[in-house]
Amino acid sequence: MIVVGGEALIDLVPVAQPPGALVPRPGGGPYNTALALGRLGAEAAFCSRVSTDGFGESLLAGLRAAGVDLSLVQRGPEPTTLAVPSLAPDGSAAYEFYVEGTADRLFALPEALPAGTRALALGTCSLALEPGASAYEALLRRESGRGLLTLLDPNIRPALIADPAAYRARFLGWLPYVSVLKLSEEDARWLGGRVSDWLAAGPSAVVLTRGAQGLVVRTREGDEYTAAARQVTVADTIGAGDTVNAALLHRLSGPAGPAGGPVDWPGVLAYAAHAAALTCTRAGAEPPYAAELSG
Repeated sequence: MIVVGGEALIDLVPVAQPPGALVPRPGGGPYNTALALGRLGAEAAFCSRVSTDGFGESLLAGLRAAGVDLSLVQRGPEPTTLAVPSLAPDGSAAYEFYVEGTADRLFALPEALPAGTRALALGTCSLALEPGASAYEALLRRESGRGLLTLLDPNIRPALIADPAAYRARFLGWLPYVSVLKLSEEDARWLGGRVSDWLAAGPSAVVLTRGAQGLVVRTREGDEYTAAARQVTVADTIGAGDTVNAALLHRLSGPAGPAGGPVDWPGVLAYAAHAAALTCTRAGAEPPYAAELSG
């Protein structure tokens, strides 16, 4: 099983008609990653705290439909976090957030993950907002110590980070517990570090997403592999990076993952690029199903 920890929220996505209208869609980087894993046919569980309000119910319904295990989901009466993306002409998104007093910030460390858990993924808002951030950090440290494959996607949201210097220092403290670090070029620039330094700190591989330029991975052994982005008509890029997370986890969490033997990085990256491209053809975070990637 692959466990994804982090927030579930509602994206209020702008639409063309009527002018100025916002349509609620399920979102949140970890939520999208768990949804994508389910659709890709992986055995996945979501680990979060979700509101009992109507938005929270709809979020869980989406995960159930994708076959995602919800036994690790905590519930609370606080409202669901809201995100309002603004779309650039190329489909890329910037976000404003409504997070005060929301349910996902009150996540508590679970006693244990299910037996048979092979991998854990964390990232995005959940690692920036207390008190939940400390609980997710404790989960990362504990499960890394148990030998799980861990994937970290910082997915930086500057509007949520009150003290950038403190966050950057905290990020470096996570790296000894991370197997695979995945981040965008924008994240890397904001963090201000170098891939070589991050690899020296702990991860066995760093995967960098570069938008229309595709993906690149560098490994601790000094190898580098790339995959070109697929040419598609882009509706928006919401959820594309989260789909990359899911594709990486799906392919890496088996016996041939970083801890178990050689990794076919060209094949892994090509699979991730294909999945992300399909997500970009749809409005909002709508990752593909396994059958769509079989061709």
